[in-house]
Amino acid sequence: MSILDQNWFSNIIRPSRYLGNEVNSVRKDPSKVEVSIALAFPDVYEIGMSHLGLKIIYNILNSQEWLAAERVFSPWVDLEYELRSRGIPLATLESERPLSSFDLVGFSLQHELSYTNVLNMLDLSGIPFLAEDRADKDALIIAGGPACFNPEPVADFFDLMVIGDGETAALEICRVVRESKKKKIESKKELLHELRHIRGIYIP
Repeated sequence: MSILDQNWFSNIIRPSRYLGNEVNSVRKDPSKVEVSIALAFPDVYEIGMSHLGLKIIYNILNSQEWLAAERVFSPWVDLEYELRSRGIPLATLESERPLSSFDLVGFSLQHELSYTNVLNMLDLSGIPFLAEDRADKDALIIAGGPACFNPEPVADFFDLMVIGDGETAALEICRVVRESKKKKIESKKELLHELRHIRGIYIP
């Protein structure tokens, strides 16, 4: 059942943050796409949706029929409390699927103060913090944005980081993941080996 249909949801502050029904939002059938990516902004909806870069990447990725890009933001404390107390994983706005069900989860790191929100979102999703603790079947956790110009402070948490403009790299990453799925590459190590050729990619 959707959290929007839960009795307690009516008590949430600013519930429109979690509806995902905005003009120009894109909803695709997960069963009809080859690659899925959750665009994770580690701040509240109002901050994330005011960021132009997120909208540009969302549009670029969703322009491909084989690819679905969905949004997820850091929940406010009231929704976080409900999710934790009821054991409900953090999910995207478009399909309300948990982040762990995506092929990739891409975090936008705009500044260092958002680092703890990244960990909180991973925890709410049931995804291990450290890249070394995640299995081959787990989503590939990537990061991009201005804070990635100094990647080492948070390098242990990500499988891959994009240094520089992410608009081109994001689509290239998804293309490589698509080809790897066609080749039935299941090892994350092999996948990262394929991804290392993309310009601006840093693999910790």
